[in-house]
Amino acid sequence: MFDLMQINPGLWVVIAGVICALIPKTGATGFLRKILVLGAPILAGALIYQMYFGQDIGSDGVIGGKLLFGGIELTTLRIDRLSLVWGFLFCLAGVINAIYGLHEKCRITDSSALVYTGAAIAGVLAGDMITLFIFWELTAISSVFLIWKGGEHAYAAGLRYLAIHVLSGVMLLAGAVMFARANGGDFTFGYIGLDAPGGLLLLLAMGIKCGFPMLHMWMQDAYPKASITGTVILASFTTKFAIYALARAFPGTDILIWIGCIMTCFPVFFAVVENDLRRVLAYSLNNQLGFMVAGIGIGTTMAMNGVVGQVFVHVIFKGLLFMSIGAVMYRTGTAKASELGGLFRSMPFTAVLCLIGAGSIAAFPLLAAFVTKSMILAAAVEEHLYIPFLMMLFASAGVMEHSGIKVPHFTFFAHDSGRRVKEAPWNMLVAMSLAAILCIVLAWPWGGYQMLYALMPYETDYKPYTVDHVVFQMQLLFAAIFAFTLLKRFKLYPAERRAEILDADWLYRKVGLNIALWGSAMWTRLGANITRLRDATLGKAGKRLYQTFSPAGGLSQSTPSGLPAALIAGVLVLVLVLEYITP
Repeated sequence: MFDLMQINPGLWVVIAGVICALIPKTGATGFLRKILVLGAPILAGALIYQMYFGQDIGSDGVIGGKLLFGGIELTTLRIDRLSLVWGFLFCLAGVINAIYGLHEKCRITDSSALVYTGAAIAGVLAGDMITLFIFWELTAISSVFLIWKGGEHAYAAGLRYLAIHVLSGVMLLAGAVMFARANGGDFTFGYIGLDAPGGLLLLLAMGIKCGFPMLHMWMQDAYPKASITGTVILASFTTKFAIYALARAFPGTDILIWIGCIMTCFPVFFAVVENDLRRVLAYSLNNQLGFMVAGIGIGTTMAMNGVVGQVFVHVIFKGLLFMSIGAVMYRTGTAKASELGGLFRSMPFTAVLCLIGAGSIAAFPLLAAFVTKSMILAAAVEEHLYIPFLMMLFASAGVMEHSGIKVPHFTFFAHDSGRRVKEAPWNMLVAMSLAAILCIVLAWPWGGYQMLYALMPYETDYKPYTVDHVVFQMQLLFAAIFAFTLLKRFKLYPAERRAEILDADWLYRKVGLNIALWGSAMWTRLGANITRLRDATLGKAGKRLYQTFSPAGGLSQSTPSGLPAALIAGVLVLVLVLEYITP
């Protein structure tokens, strides 16, 4: 019998996305498409709530959707304390993104956004690695269209994005097969660890998707080239999907502490000199992901709670920042810091909302990250990881500089660019306002942050609003503000220039290309030399054989006609003797 409660809720969002692709983009049917884009994530969230809270569940949560595929038992639905948070979060992000994109008339954007959202929801609710792989790849395939809608310069970036994410999926599948073969064919997605067969491949596959150092550049390459709405949607799902997979498979893996700390630090230097503000936010995304990766590496209950909380608020405040810069780009046609400034006069509401997002990512008291990031830092101190703590402390000051100050300063204040434009469209303001309200409510000291803590996988009695924590955080933030002001006052802050900042992708796209071209030339030259040598050698040997054995050759002229028959008979006798004596 058909049971709705056995179907992964994300699948309904994917189906809605496919239907969207078939609905024309104009008239009443266009309105119907927007209802689907907005309603499908709400339906998925309601189903997740009903599945988890509306029935008696076991200690392992909701397990369902079992089916056989090629002799492998798949568990296509699992909702437990970990996946529940990501499921609700992705549904919430889908709704906010849908409101932000209500002005879009593009059928491809609406369809891709829904399929992408649904694949991310379905992926975090998957109970086995085959189902995980299917939706892992579907997120890549569906999201690339959001990049290609960015214009003529986006096509190559989209191809690179697709290639690296397909590579990630292939590595994920290979690692899953190796792991399952060593475990009796069991593809259940749970703790794996680095020492397990296929563990390294799985870690690298997830590392590509969440931007490990030297594997991160696809974000800075693709996100700024996507469409305005597409960039907001892209920032919500892919990397957080990968963080979920890491949290599920590799908690307490020590190497992740150092990988995460490096991720928090290196983007600070790139973001300071970057002119494209969407690229600045992409580097900031790397920075914030580093805190999550480091927390997973620490692996204690406090650290894991901090990771879950940081993921939840990060999707909201990072989306708010991308939405505010997207609104500016929608009205001005650019996101270059060198071409903006003074926009608070004509876009005051967007400016205020951007400042809330900036304060949230910088972890100002009473704003989102203040109640989550500190849990990861406290966990590092509890485990006596003082060097990682100092690295993350430096990165916290850095994110205040580039996302908390630089983005709103050069967009809305700084020099006056002379642009006088309209305020953002109403739907963009509504979406940004919802995100801003959540940034405040989820950090509110009188009952707000407890709602967020109630979603965490482990019970916690952590109190973020202590005198020591508030004073220490304010000292750190004001020190960053003072440093920025001082550098600007004495003209030591890097000027905003129209320039392309080289990143690690230069090694792949330039040096790597030259190495490939050199290798191809050497291979061609080697092949030509081998051919020349073969022709010369075989030519001389063939000529000598022809002179000896041809009808006009010397052997034919001087040898009796019966000798060849005698030689053949002798060889036959030799073969028969060898066959007889060989055991």
